Amino acid sequence: MFELKFNQDLCYHCNTQACLTKCKFMDIDNATAKNEILKIVRGEDSFVLHECVTCYACEEYCPYGNHPFYLIVERQEALGITPQPLPLVKRAINIGIPFRGEPEINEINGPVINLGAFSQLKNKIQGKLFDGLSIISSDERKMFHYFCQLMYLHYGKISLIKERLPNVISTITKHKPAEVICFHDECYGAYTSFCNAYGISVPFRSVHLFEYLFSRLIKLRDLIKPINIKVAYQRPCSSRLCPDKHLYVNRIFELIGAVLVKRQFSDENALCCGLTIQGQKKEGSRKRALEIQRKNIEDIEMAGAEVCVFNCPACFDTLSIKLKERNIIPTFMSDLCRISIGEISFNDIKMSG
Repeated sequence: MFELKFNQDLCYHCNTQACLTKCKFMDIDNATAKNEILKIVRGEDSFVLHECVTCYACEEYCPYGNHPFYLIVERQEALGITPQPLPLVKRAINIGIPFRGEPEINEINGPVINLGAFSQLKNKIQGKLFDGLSIISSDERKMFHYFCQLMYLHYGKISLIKERLPNVISTITKHKPAEVICFHDECYGAYTSFCNAYGISVPFRSVHLFEYLFSRLIKLRDLIKPINIKVAYQRPCSSRLCPDKHLYVNRIFELIGAVLVKRQFSDENALCCGLTIQGQKKEGSRKRALEIQRKNIEDIEMAGAEVCVFNCPACFDTLSIKLKERNIIPTFMSDLCRISIGEISFNDIKMSG
């Protein structure tokens, strides 16, 4: 079984315990953080294991890249601490089984875009931006051969990811892709952050969707007309696994002439959408999730955004209705880019959003 590359000495000698003191959902001072993270390192129980909302942010906050969140989930599973109620955990495990039946394997020998479990979003990867790309994704039979499995971090089931992910990688590799563009941060984080942390081999090159979009927009620069729309960005949990790619949000907006509004809850200070919190078994979880969603929505509205851009389909589904109630249009980054090159209009995303 793959083991986490974790250096416990870094925790013993860390002076900031930023992984816990920066947490947006637990108020922990430096001394308490030091005590609790060392308990977790030693395999002991800690209130952190019970209070963690699984937002992934501590992965970004750790100054050493020492994977504190993966360690937290390891300990949750080892101690039988499930963030979600057991019936929900069992249901989630059965939903994501990747190998019901055999996928059709065609050699691609070129770039491929992986939609993972979100085949319903094929309409988001149309037009000049995606010319020459083959698509791999789950299908109508719910065959999740390309589903990265990383969502089980939210369920305290890290062993399931280690068991299934290598087979998903093997299936993708059989297509012989030149590179794999990941539509969702979660997939990109799986093939880069998670696999690196556990020594899982990835024989193909992974490319973040936003990095890909930026490079394509550069090539199509002559078609770009500044859209002059005030936009907010809702950063997903899984973006914390690849913070070096977050800069492409600003780069894309600058290139297409979108005006990025200033939010309180953005960048490192971002709040999750609350989806995984509302189902947790702790008392008051639903109320807490609704409060987080309210903070996000009001923050976006007060910043003056006309449009809110998403990368994560789960975040989109969680917040889109509430945004539309405030006359803020939810959309995906790819659609915003298509507006800038004249393929669709602002009215189109109003209708589809």
